Amino acid sequence: MSMRDTSDGYGAVSRLFHWLMALAIVGMFALGVWMVELDYYSPYYHSAPDFHKSLGILLIVALALRFGWRLASVRPSDDDLAPWERTAARIVHWGFYPLLLALMVSGYLISTADGRPIDVFGWFSVPSPGENKGLEDTAGTVHTVLAYATIALATLHAAAAVKHHVFDRGRALARMWSGPRAS
Repeated sequence: MSMRDTSDGYGAVSRLFHWLMALAIVGMFALGVWMVELDYYSPYYHSAPDFHKSLGILLIVALALRFGWRLASVRPSDDDLAPWERTAARIVHWGFYPLLLALMVSGYLISTADGRPIDVFGWFSVPSPGENKGLEDTAGTVHTVLAYATIALATLHAAAAVKHHVFDRGRALARMWSGPRAS
């Protein structure tokens, strides 16, 4: 099993980053939609947002590591795509990074607007930049819009991968699932 990407496919590190982040992002979206409906008397009123914030901080770290890995890695060949599909794929792939970063920063701003740090699973705390009353409302609106935009882009990304795999008989999904072909 190759750890590094090759021109024929994605290595184990890229695939692990991809699938763990995909699972975490979909899970965070579902958790976010669910937890905003909780009332004060729910047993999850405090624990769900605490979990969401903690995981969000870990995802910022994972995003930075993934971005660094992406810059340092060989890009697998996408010769099985039409030129317009190649361009669209690059826009979507590179679009995820600023979109996710903005989503995570807006979540951080919601959580720290009262001046309190974010406790990450009791392991460490991320400090607040300082109290900023009213910021949580604006950041909350931005966070919601970006969360739905992220899910829309992820849905488009997944649909394109399935289309290329099923209808075009392309290898993009196979390369991301099982990596490069064995030599």
